[in-house]
Amino acid sequence: MSGIIEQLRGLSTAEDFFTVLDVPYDLNTVNVSRLHILKRFQQYMRKDAIADMPEDSRKAACAAALKRAHDDFVTSTGIEEKVFKVFQDQQPAAPAFVSLDTLKTGRG
Repeated sequence: MSGIIEQLRGLSTAEDFFTVLDVPYDLNTVNVSRLHILKRFQQYMRKDAIADMPEDSRKAACAAALKRAHDDFVTSTGIEEKVFKVFQDQQPAAPAFVSLDTLKTGRG
């Protein structure tokens, strides 16, 4: 049998990842944020250097990373978490500026 990393590469749905890694998940969260969860999972795998771990500890580390990624989106959104570059590049909306001379006092 191949290693867990190779096994994960062959999966096609977010639910498959949760099933293979035996990680419980909230279906509504996955339905709303599946791509964000998988992208964050990939980021956690890189950050934790899971590919460099001994094979016997990789599955548990992958499961922990997937659980963390899922939990990030239970109470947050993709826009708030800024997982994808399109959200990272977005500038916050500038507050509207209203000069005093454009205001009318309502008198006379």
